[in-house]
Amino acid sequence: MRLTFLIQPLPWAWRRNAGAGLIGWNRARPHRRGTAAIMDMTGSGGIRPGWRSPTRRAAALRQNGPAVSAFRPPALSGARMPIQSRVSAALLLLCASAAASAAEPVDLLIRHAAVIDVVAGKLHADRLIAVRGDRIVAIEADAKAAAFDAARSIDAQGKYAIPGLWDMHVHFGGGDKLIEENKNLLPLYVAHGIAAVRDAAGDLSPSVFEWRDAVAAGSLQGPTIFTSGPKLEGYKSIWPGDIEVGSHEEISAALDRLQGWKVDFVKITDNTLSPELFMDALKQAHARGLRVSAHVPFSLTIDEVSAAGLSSIEHIDYAYKAGSTQEADIGAMVRRGEIDAKEGWNRIQTSFDEKTARAAYRRLARRGTAVTPTLNGSFVTTYLDRNDHRGDDYLKYIGPGLRATYAWRVERAAKDDAAAIERRHARYERDAAILPLLQQSGVNLLAGTDAGFLNSFNYPGVGLHDEMQRFVESGLTPLQTLRAATINGARFMGQDKLHGSLAAGKAADIVLLDADPLRDIGATRKIDTFVLRGKVYDRKALDAMLEDVRKRVAAKVE
Repeated sequence: MRLTFLIQPLPWAWRRNAGAGLIGWNRARPHRRGTAAIMDMTGSGGIRPGWRSPTRRAAALRQNGPAVSAFRPPALSGARMPIQSRVSAALLLLCASAAASAAEPVDLLIRHAAVIDVVAGKLHADRLIAVRGDRIVAIEADAKAAAFDAARSIDAQGKYAIPGLWDMHVHFGGGDKLIEENKNLLPLYVAHGIAAVRDAAGDLSPSVFEWRDAVAAGSLQGPTIFTSGPKLEGYKSIWPGDIEVGSHEEISAALDRLQGWKVDFVKITDNTLSPELFMDALKQAHARGLRVSAHVPFSLTIDEVSAAGLSSIEHIDYAYKAGSTQEADIGAMVRRGEIDAKEGWNRIQTSFDEKTARAAYRRLARRGTAVTPTLNGSFVTTYLDRNDHRGDDYLKYIGPGLRATYAWRVERAAKDDAAAIERRHARYERDAAILPLLQQSGVNLLAGTDAGFLNSFNYPGVGLHDEMQRFVESGLTPLQTLRAATINGARFMGQDKLHGSLAAGKAADIVLLDADPLRDIGATRKIDTFVLRGKVYDRKALDAMLEDVRKRVAAKVE
């Protein structure tokens, strides 16, 4: 970098004191009109003598760049300046010049934002967020904005900055005929400020692997995808896409396949898999260092699967079971065939004890077993008698094939009489009521929707905001809820060094909101701008994404 200084007026001019190796004052001849001194900050030339004539001076400026400052030396008595003064004056000039040229180049500068630190639980007013590439390079008081030279700036006065959201339980599926409809869901997540999703199994794993890699490579617009690939089940599973296993060796071979696909975690469910094989699969996966998420077989206690290495319990009703004083006995009765699972759940509910639950949840917390409650999916189907969702405006973003998969839960709920409806209301409310107990016990809560195929009216994208609303309704604070939808998921996936909060060095996944989510969690729906991996999507761009999805769905319907 080369900076040019005009030194005026004569008879004083800068030159290098060759004998002393210092910059000093030399008296110039009275008839000199001025001298240009060129400071070469590359270190190659120091301060070079200037040109006496205005013509040569102008030529020097054209060659070395415009003058960025002018210096007028103080009137001197004619005596040579003391060497200390000469050095001090030179250093002052050098410092002033360096400060003038020290602005750090960045791609994006967000100004005047209220930044929410989800880790510390603090709101920092009037902050700047500087972004270069896909990383945050600084979060500072906005008064320091002059320290950055930004290619683009956003005035975030009155806006609230939170990390990009994470939906920790989604599904892609419905068969090969619905691949395109599932792919069309990806922009819905981005349009709602969601930076990452965790796919908890379906029957489109080969496509999901492709999408995961394409998003990571930057060739597909969508959230970062973490996936289990196909889940492990027993023979004749009712769920499409499962890897069915019936022995220790088949479990080992299945895990080999999953690791070959570079899955991000393993999912095991309890439809037809025996309790013995469930525990075998859990222990084998844990021994390989794999994260394991599960639906827990009724005959196994939550405590024993947690102790065996279960990473997360999917759906809150399994966690509710741990609060029963008779959990092990009831499970054994179901296992022996003395009662069915339905009666088992009735007995679990009547024997639930808060003290027992808190002790069990503290053990989950100590072992690091997380819980993904997925409240909203249960809420929707529980209260279908109050809202059948047929008129939901959001259906315009859901393809006809995916909509058709919603029918089975709707039809099942329609068979319930008044007493059954009352029971499902009561069960949802009992399940949701343990959310504060889990939080107070230190369990890592993960906000996940269960959105995707089969799960009626539990919509990809907006569903996470619905889930957060359910969390607050159930007794969590907005801050605790924000953590469940940001840093908790990143920590669970081992990604918290880069994701889940806003700090220098972290990923530039930033949501700017029009209102304060610490006061009202509904503010997360009021997205002004979403910065995803450093790319800016303003409200107009986000609306354009939604409109594009709507048109694609409309073309399918027609």
